[in-house]
Amino acid sequence: MTEAEYERLLAWRSGLRAFMQWSERQAGSVGLTGAQHMVLLAVRGHTGEQGPTVRDVADYLALQHHSAVGLIDRVHRLGLVERRPDPDDGRVVRIALTDQGEQCLESLTAVHLDELGRVAPRLVSIWRQLGVVGGD
Repeated sequence: MTEAEYERLLAWRSGLRAFMQWSERQAGSVGLTGAQHMVLLAVRGHTGEQGPTVRDVADYLALQHHSAVGLIDRVHRLGLVERRPDPDDGRVVRIALTDQGEQCLESLTAVHLDELGRVAPRLVSIWRQLGVVGGD
């Protein structure tokens, strides 16, 4: 690897870390941790017709099942998600956002999209310089 590639990788990683720290602060501004914000996003962004299972949430957050259970418990106590039995398999529990959870996630998503619009051009430029993505 060249010196320039190391410099670009550093810029890329630094940019990602700065965004994640910014994101943590945004979650904190509404009384959540970054992980709790991710639970809301995992529930809302789940592609299935029904809400995600605890296992789905654990996979999205790269957590062990028991860690996801504890995190979902904490978000549930805040009134942001609820557990629902799967209509086809009573052994399966699905996670759904409450109205309050939906509103909280909407406000966080709006500021995140604005911030991504601000930082994405720089990050995409770095990707292109590294040869990760092509031009338009």
